Amino acid sequence: MTNTTAGTVETFDVIILGAGINGAGLFRDLCLQGLKCLIVDKADFGSGTSAAPSRLIHGGIKYLETGELGLVAQSTLERNLLLRNAPHCVEPLPTFIPSFSLMKGAFAAFRTLLGSTTAPRSRGAVLIKIGLALYDLYGARHRVMPKHQFFFRRKALEEMPEITPRIVAGGIYYDAKISRPERLVWELVRDGLDASPDARAMNDTTLLGQEEGVLRLRDPRGTERLVRAATVVNGAGPWIDHVNATLGVPGKLIGGTKGSHILLRHPELVKSLKGRMIYFEADDGRICLVYDFLGLALVGSTDTKADNPETVRCEEEEIDYFLASLRSLLPKLDFGREQIVYAYSGIRPLPASDASNPGLISRDHSAPVAEPVEGRPFSVISLVGGKWTTFRGFAEEVSDTILARMGRPRKISTQMLPIGGGRDFPVDDVARRAWVSARSAKSGLPAAMVDALLGRYGTTADAVLVHIGGEGGATPLAHVDGYSRAEIDWIARSEMVEHLADIVMRRTTLAIEGRLSVAGLDEIATIAASALGWDERRRAEELAAVTEQLTAFNRVSL
Repeated sequence: MTNTTAGTVETFDVIILGAGINGAGLFRDLCLQGLKCLIVDKADFGSGTSAAPSRLIHGGIKYLETGELGLVAQSTLERNLLLRNAPHCVEPLPTFIPSFSLMKGAFAAFRTLLGSTTAPRSRGAVLIKIGLALYDLYGARHRVMPKHQFFFRRKALEEMPEITPRIVAGGIYYDAKISRPERLVWELVRDGLDASPDARAMNDTTLLGQEEGVLRLRDPRGTERLVRAATVVNGAGPWIDHVNATLGVPGKLIGGTKGSHILLRHPELVKSLKGRMIYFEADDGRICLVYDFLGLALVGSTDTKADNPETVRCEEEEIDYFLASLRSLLPKLDFGREQIVYAYSGIRPLPASDASNPGLISRDHSAPVAEPVEGRPFSVISLVGGKWTTFRGFAEEVSDTILARMGRPRKISTQMLPIGGGRDFPVDDVARRAWVSARSAKSGLPAAMVDALLGRYGTTADAVLVHIGGEGGATPLAHVDGYSRAEIDWIARSEMVEHLADIVMRRTTLAIEGRLSVAGLDEIATIAASALGWDERRRAEELAAVTEQLTAFNRVSL
């Protein structure tokens, strides 16, 4: 049933459709410039493609071979900035890259640099050494990590003794990983709301259509909202073409590819990695990776053409591929399906391309503008392509375009601006111990709990600690280790939660860590129901929905 706002139309400077990482980054940037913005997502913030990355913040070493040197330069800069601005969830990741030949791939790399989209992808030791040197060069701006090292076979096997003896050389370079990408999307939205009091964010909200410049939205309560703006930004990722058609902008901008990942409970593998990622060439020449993610081994990723984000999942043949690649790379270790605790897939919203190899489709971004026409008096800017790492730079570019069209100056740069819980985050072990000790003494909560909250929320943990209260307020969940009832209650009440899945899949890492059970989900659902006013029917519906999602799409065994 739909309620209507009786013809009342709310006007904004900019409306952003899609609250993935690109939309959320732009929302924050525009709000910081003093604009009144609205961001809308049909699901939850950061719930689509932005929840399905390799969870890397990387400079894109592979883009060197496609000649996208500008993208490498931007990516390495943005990686370094995120290490500074979001230290609560972005951290350095030393990466081992093995080579199984000396000269292989040089001619193919030269063809790719000249524009070939069919050149095979193979990388010998000489090519890797050149690439790592270039990577260091491009990562020099705001450098926060060491330069690369390179080893021949004997030393490489000392560094990574579980790796196949077929190796002839290997290098160690530095990128970064993000432990909670979905939370970072939410924090960007929260930062935007805090910066612009008139701004609004709406999740679980459907775009119904537009008529003469007025967009019709249906919010989570079934109420129809009428909104308008001179500029509408389409940040819907793989759904961009569909949203543009609804807005009256026909055309095909997206030619997405599918990326799948699995997480293994494999302590022996995790220990052998020594805190490093192995970024390796599988037997068919495609790039794979494996690294320690919250105590599990994250393995990825595939890169195949696909275009339906609603049904995408990690298929059996992809799992076969991952396990076979790991067995070939690490022959001393055993791998099997029983080790999988979580799997996920997403569609990368890449530009439409005729490249025969999906891996050679550009990861660069663009923002084409559809100017107003009769019946649609607003411009539409589509956020095409891009990658997680470069969201801030992409947002700044589009924000500058919008500001220029409005004749308004930029008020503040986001380049050195901390994000969410990254503000005033303790920068070293001494500062961290002091932060934890002070909060523990003030709240009466154990230092271990305070430290865990700092790890999850950054300095936003201060607000969580206030909500938990003093001694007795930290009653632990009976069926989920390491979380309190009050912490779940705070998330439900404070972070625009609409569904149970928002809590267990995005505001926390409970699902991807494999920490959920039937009893645990039921317990969390009961706390959410009390906080959000759900009746028993709604609570049961939420439990059923998230159970179906986790078992059917994420291979979770509850």
